[in-house]
Amino acid sequence: MKASRLAALAFGALALGVAAYVSAPSAHAHGDVQPQPVDTAGLEPLGEEWREENPYRGNRKAIEIGASGYNQNCARCHGLEVISGGLAPDLRHLEKGKDGDEWFSQRVQGGAIINGVTKMPSFAGVISQERLWAIRSYIESQHVDE
Repeated sequence: MKASRLAALAFGALALGVAAYVSAPSAHAHGDVQPQPVDTAGLEPLGEEWREENPYRGNRKAIEIGASGYNQNCARCHGLEVISGGLAPDLRHLEKGKDGDEWFSQRVQGGAIINGVTKMPSFAGVISQERLWAIRSYIESQHVDE
């Protein structure tokens, strides 16, 4: 009787764990993760038309704002302080300057779908370009050569 009670408890715990995992898609995938707000007070507004190159490059205020924005919206996949744990690319190695801006722009606006699976959602129309370019400024400030 004691062994059957332990088995029943173990099964119950397993079922509860599976139910929690299945009912919380944002914990194990992008799911319905809601982008977190980023206060851009102190940055020049950029308007509606997307800039081809980061207008905030080297701007200390943008880097500070970008650090907050990155940690709230990007770190869950790309790692704290831009150090990837392997889930997503390590953005410290992203090229600096216009070439890196081009890749960043394509990725944040278009997302990444690999083999039919969304690896990164598009942030176009979800996070403003002021916030995204501030995040890019922070990422670039963390750059390391390979």
